[in-house]
Amino acid sequence: MRKLHRKAPVALALVLACFFSGCDVFTTVRPIKRHGKPVSASQPLLTATKEELNDRIARVYGAIESFNATVDMTPSTGSVYKGQITEIKDVKGYVLFTKPAKIRIIGLVPVVRTKAFDMVSDGIDFRFHLSQKNLYVHGSNNAPAVSQNKIENLRPDAFLSSMLVRPADMSTEAPMLMDATDEDNAAYTLLFLRRGPGGEVLASPSRAFTFDRLDLSIDRQMVYDESGTIVSDTRYSKWQAYNGVMFPGRIDINRWKDGYGVVMDITKIQINEALKEEQFQLPQPEGTQLQVIGTPKQEAPKQDHPKQEQK
Repeated sequence: MRKLHRKAPVALALVLACFFSGCDVFTTVRPIKRHGKPVSASQPLLTATKEELNDRIARVYGAIESFNATVDMTPSTGSVYKGQITEIKDVKGYVLFTKPAKIRIIGLVPVVRTKAFDMVSDGIDFRFHLSQKNLYVHGSNNAPAVSQNKIENLRPDAFLSSMLVRPADMSTEAPMLMDATDEDNAAYTLLFLRRGPGGEVLASPSRAFTFDRLDLSIDRQMVYDESGTIVSDTRYSKWQAYNGVMFPGRIDINRWKDGYGVVMDITKIQINEALKEEQFQLPQPEGTQLQVIGTPKQEAPKQDHPKQEQK
């Protein structure tokens, strides 16, 4: 037993010497992967400041004056908070936009391709025609989405805020940069904190952007209410140049509080081509039921319809 005790310090010394000298018998190499591919030393992670990332958002936003897009849509209802999401497949759609805030979204029924819904906004009010329910909705953009039928809660402005990312408004937001790089992700998070009435920075986020550090493309945008709850969560992928302007080929919008979402895959898009004023007009179809939500700036045109509801 004494001999064993005398040999223990020697064995420990040999183990420590092997460990600190990089002895292969005690080490394994675990490769790091990004987007399913091993990281290469020839592709280092990019670095940026909060100012540079905000400028990147500004360049994307500033390059677009208008667009006319054809999309494959997958609308969904449900929520991650309720444990179930129901998707509607094979909806073809069209999205038209012109600055500062006019947008129109048209969705076609799967297979037969008749119009499922048509909605338009000028940035203040919205109009929404839901063909299958013979319903025409006119309301203000800030009116709450309270319908039990979640498809009726669709709002053009929700699409616009997700499809067209905006840089920080320095009068109301203060950017803060966080490094979110680990073994599974190489990302920056640019957090926009709210400013108080006197310009003071509050511990309350308004928005957050995630950037891929392999190319600094925008991966995700989250919008928060004042309580810190996520109002909108949008993911972006397949960025490419259309007519020299960068735009994501896939936009995945989720609005968990409102109970709906939609994935849009761009199949065709024309950027910065002139659009006509009448392309953003949506008068009430004859015979439809009118529903007014909130206090829109102008009343919907009067037509013969069964009844009018006020919410």
